[in-house]
Amino acid sequence: MLRVESVNIGHLQPIMIGQQPKPSGIDKRPASGPVRVGPLGLDGDHIGDARHHGGLDQAVYVYSRTDYDVWAVMLGFTPSAGLFGENLTLTDFGTDPVRIGDRYRVGGVLLEVSAPRIPCATLAARMNDPQFVRTFTQARRPGFYTRVLEPGEISAGDAVQVRSAPHDAPTVMEMFDAFYDRQTPRDVLARMLRFPVAERARADFETRLNS
Repeated sequence: MLRVESVNIGHLQPIMIGQQPKPSGIDKRPASGPVRVGPLGLDGDHIGDARHHGGLDQAVYVYSRTDYDVWAVMLGFTPSAGLFGENLTLTDFGTDPVRIGDRYRVGGVLLEVSAPRIPCATLAARMNDPQFVRTFTQARRPGFYTRVLEPGEISAGDAVQVRSAPHDAPTVMEMFDAFYDRQTPRDVLARMLRFPVAERARADFETRLNS
């Protein structure tokens, strides 16, 4: 059964992006008890760059221990929950591909998948590896963002129930690939826009369709 391994929150701390220190909440640590989740994410969690991160459509970032098990081989150590800045570390995502519009009932909270995580310089700085954006992209294990449909509380150990989106909904990996492939066919972009993709991705896809 899918379960929550860890609920992670981060406080603003300076992190070196290039030669400049910038505030970031990417250093997330497991919470010791229940955490309230609202429309903008977890209580007590902080975001340094609200222009590119967070918001109603990307309120909660979700990763899995299954993915970290693969990273353990690649990195040479066992990653702790929260290493990549995720709010929820689940045991796994199940056997089916995760799709945009999948709904996850986690404790008292209902989440809806909205987008894959696209790595940035903050993640590279977190890993102390300037090449980590490329490494993360090539690994093709982005995890996913969700919006909060029903607020409530989440705790480590909570069971997770999944209600799948329609089978023609884009998978998280299809959307991930479309972000990087600027030659993605127009009909593919149009199909993705029929589903509840996050507003930042929606704006990008609409711009590409109208260009």
